[in-house]
Amino acid sequence: MIPYEEIQVPVNGGELAVLRWPAREPDAPVVIALHGITANALSWGPVARLLAGRVTLIAPDLRGRAGSSALPGPYGIAQHADDVAALTEALGLGRVVLAGHSMGAFVTALAAVRHPERFGPLLLVDGGIGFPAPTHLSPDELLTAVIGPAMDRLSMTFPDRAAYRSFWQAHPAFADVWSAEVDAYIQRDLTGDEPAMHSSCRIEAVRADGINLFDEEVLTAVRKLPVPATLLWAQRGLMNEEQGLYDETRLAAAELGGTGVTPVPVRDVNHYTLLTGEAGGNEIVGHLLTMSGASGPSDN
Repeated sequence: MIPYEEIQVPVNGGELAVLRWPAREPDAPVVIALHGITANALSWGPVARLLAGRVTLIAPDLRGRAGSSALPGPYGIAQHADDVAALTEALGLGRVVLAGHSMGAFVTALAAVRHPERFGPLLLVDGGIGFPAPTHLSPDELLTAVIGPAMDRLSMTFPDRAAYRSFWQAHPAFADVWSAEVDAYIQRDLTGDEPAMHSSCRIEAVRADGINLFDEEVLTAVRKLPVPATLLWAQRGLMNEEQGLYDETRLAAAELGGTGVTPVPVRDVNHYTLLTGEAGGNEIVGHLLTMSGASGPSDN
């Protein structure tokens, strides 16, 4: 894992914890990267390494998670979008490339719509394209359908960090692709004292954000983008199942023509390894370098 610095950035209600991997050159482009619904900024660690200093990568812990867990509500995708805009203003950034994974992709799309002067182009990583909610499900049933076992984890306790590591290593999406970077990412989520450590994610934040994914403002954001976007979609799903969140049929039903979104399939990765694995990470890096106009040899 390559070094990063952690800073605190003022936003509505407090401070946002932000990780920064600086570029080799001070005038290099900047990319802001957003994590998923129960993740944290270190999920972008593998991408930071593969970028090899060709851009400055900035990744916040979104409100209610990890270093930003103390930030109060209101929660929701729009609040995250406004937090990211406040981040760019606080850091004195001009228009930057914005990338987001899973829920972070929905935040990315809405941020571009709400703050068109600050973001673009966009990289949506296995997220950002939503579908109407089934009407027969309650809000909590809907949330379980969206993120599955990840919601259960938020109410669990673990005797120590080794137990948390073992819990994640048994996850089908990570079983064969564990790394020191993945370990650092999941350990950033863990807080509290032995023998009752727990996830830093605030359940009320995750619940509010998950249900908000089906609001009209969020669902329609991708149809109002002021800048081009690329959707990288994983062939496999959250539990490494054969059916991913997207496929050709679902994307055809989404009718993305005219939206400025270009779907790109990524084979042999799942929802998580698209971001944390070598093959997926390299795919992301290639697009980020093109979007940002960065160039130069890799250190890998």
